[in-house]
Amino acid sequence: MHDVLDDRDLVPDEAQQLLHSGFPAESLLAEARQAADRSDYAALTDIRQRLSALDRRASWPWDEPDDLGALERLARQVDPLPVASHELPDRVHGAWLGRCVGNTLGKPVEGLTRDEVQRYLRAAGQWPLRGYVPLLPELPEGVSHLHESAPFASAGLFTDVPRDDDLDWTVLGLWMLEELGAELTTEAIAATWLDKLPFTQTFTAERAVYRNVVRGVAPSAAARVDNPYREWIGALIRGDVFGYVRPGNPGAAARLVLPDATFSHVGNGVYGEMWAAALLAASFATTDARVALEAAVGVVPERSRLAAALRSVLALHRRGASLDEVSDWVDTELGHYNWVHTVNNAAIISVGLLWGESFLEAAGIAIGSGRDTDSTGATVGSVWGALHGVDGIPQELVGTTHVHLRSSIPGFDRIPVAELAERTLRLVADAAEARA
Repeated sequence: MHDVLDDRDLVPDEAQQLLHSGFPAESLLAEARQAADRSDYAALTDIRQRLSALDRRASWPWDEPDDLGALERLARQVDPLPVASHELPDRVHGAWLGRCVGNTLGKPVEGLTRDEVQRYLRAAGQWPLRGYVPLLPELPEGVSHLHESAPFASAGLFTDVPRDDDLDWTVLGLWMLEELGAELTTEAIAATWLDKLPFTQTFTAERAVYRNVVRGVAPSAAARVDNPYREWIGALIRGDVFGYVRPGNPGAAARLVLPDATFSHVGNGVYGEMWAAALLAASFATTDARVALEAAVGVVPERSRLAAALRSVLALHRRGASLDEVSDWVDTELGHYNWVHTVNNAAIISVGLLWGESFLEAAGIAIGSGRDTDSTGATVGSVWGALHGVDGIPQELVGTTHVHLRSSIPGFDRIPVAELAERTLRLVADAAEARA
């Protein structure tokens, strides 16, 4: 699926990316899919060249800058929020714990549609979601598959936090902030990935830029070379830890992620990581998810597709729309995006946080919306923990299984979640000392 080494995936995926970005690629997308079905590589090469010659439609209504200076200036306009420093240890621990729990909740059903997730959970007697997803002996009618992680990430089948790329990225981000600090450049990040991450533990945009760097492409250019996944959710899922270390300062968190985000993504992909970092940073300063969401959208270019989706969800909540109404809106207005795109999944995260009145309800809403359920569950859980601390995460979900984290990052496998929180707090203290 989305093999960055195979034109049968890359060319149709590039056509779809261009179509979603305002280019008249409809007919070429159909041709690419047909050529991929035939394994006609000569035709795919020709289609790739024709795609590269397309011009964006004159009627394209969005303004989505990639200029780093403009993005930094935008982030600087978002004011810091006051943080109660004595609450930070509990809230940072809660954020790490919530991310781990939320990720596990969503793993077995990752990649399913909203309808499929709800069919499965109803068959399991778990709708609405009340705990870890059980592994049923047979798939219910209308459910195409479960995620490949289901045999070790379903209820009762794990003894520690199951390894997941969404959590590996958070751990790796922490390590980079510890070791690189002010030297956190795109070039240093690229070198760290090659040193710390197996190629097979990366996906879509991250795997594409990994391939590019190994082939000799400069890290500063890697996001733009043969990377149809440049606006997908991969950068967004890396953003939380940058918000953890800038509590109360969403603008600073958004600026901090830019070398990381621009290594693998462009446009809405970059904005997604800026938004996630800002959202987490703001969440340490309030107990109201709406306050954090309104602060975070300020770092997203106003005339971008991501900003429009996020502001629409906030407006629907303000108008008193029901959960079904906003979920239908996501399906209707954002349903054309791939299930791992940034725009639809960020909207789903917002819906979970705005309509959910408890950790499980918020995570359950996000997971029940389908798409990238382990990622949306992780971010919702992370925000919930930052808003409400450790006590905001149900103890029955923590138990003994969410004390230690499995990770593919060297030196971090089975690390206590509490230690990750402690190390994060040391970075917060170091940043405060540097500003003093």
